[in-house]
Amino acid sequence: MVMKKKNTQITKNTTIKDVLAMDESLADILLGFGMHCIYCPMSQLESLEEAAQVHGIDVDFLVKKLNENKK
Repeated sequence: MVMKKKNTQITKNTTIKDVLAMDESLADILLGFGMHCIYCPMSQLESLEEAAQVHGIDVDFLVKKLNENKK
């Protein structure tokens, strides 16, 4: 499922693939949090919560920043 709507909220259950489909510039936010594997095929299927756990990131803070910066 590709999400293109601007008003669609990102949640901790949103996959990395769907975040990037919403707004490719959000890759900079993910990279800033140390998620350098966001373009790896397997990571595309991960939810933000799963990826945050692997990287030791506060998922709620990550989701907040993504929603604040999406176009």
